[in-house]
Amino acid sequence: MLSRLPVLLCPVCRQDLQPVHDGGTGRVRALACQERHSFDAARQGYFNLLVGKGTAFESDTAEMVAARTAFLDAGHYRPLADALAQAAAPALQGPAPAVLDSGTGTGHYLRAILDYLDGSGARDSREGLAAVGLDISKFALRRAARLNPEAINLVGDVWQPLPLPDAAVDVVTVVFAPRNAAEFARVLKPAGRLIVVTPRAGHLGEVASQAGLLGIDPAKDERLAEALAGRFAPLSTRDIDVDLSLSPEDVANLALMGPAGHHTDRAALTEKLAGLPPVTRVSARFRISVFVPSEIPAL
Repeated sequence: MLSRLPVLLCPVCRQDLQPVHDGGTGRVRALACQERHSFDAARQGYFNLLVGKGTAFESDTAEMVAARTAFLDAGHYRPLADALAQAAAPALQGPAPAVLDSGTGTGHYLRAILDYLDGSGARDSREGLAAVGLDISKFALRRAARLNPEAINLVGDVWQPLPLPDAAVDVVTVVFAPRNAAEFARVLKPAGRLIVVTPRAGHLGEVASQAGLLGIDPAKDERLAEALAGRFAPLSTRDIDVDLSLSPEDVANLALMGPAGHHTDRAALTEKLAGLPPVTRVSARFRISVFVPSEIPAL
């Protein structure tokens, strides 16, 4: 069941969306605005707010999502999820807090935030927290909705106006996902936090060539700062290093769950990885960067 439904905006007319409840179960079966635009809940519990011509970006396929689920459920990136939750928690202590996980995927990292708030004593309960998971892939949202029933899970395009009003959320998290600085700045509260996770140089370097993983841009940090300049100021960074012990199947899932999965065939990849030992030691290197909203210079 949803914990607290945040104010959502219709992607067509930008009027408030109101929940339409099922009389028998009390569950939200649709979101509708006063202009009679309505968005039904999918059977799995998410809502598709994509309208118009759709996006030019390729969404994750069912196979990519299955690979990501298998890899993350094995706990390989658990230290990163825990560190992200710790970074988000301090900004979610005020009254009626709200978090947007942009590019939520299967909901793995949002789940970590919800569990951390539950188990750390940071909040007595999640009842007052509004959580939004946004992703372009309906296949990912099917899993996210099952994993995070407390959240409102939305299919949407981060490059379109987000379905949230101004100054609506305390935290925006972005883990290996696109970043719309203008929209993030608009929906964040003045004291909010933007938390971005990126890979560092050497990330997964031991298997990058065999698995066909995309290279890490050496100017990644500079490009991130440039993209956020004028709207966000850096607050802190934390580097996370995780030593992984991966089977060939884990390496295959690692390759298929990311951007390389769009043009990688599992059968061909499995054959390519057949020469790997039963266990390969791999270094995962992440950076968690926290930003605060800043004044936009006058034009």
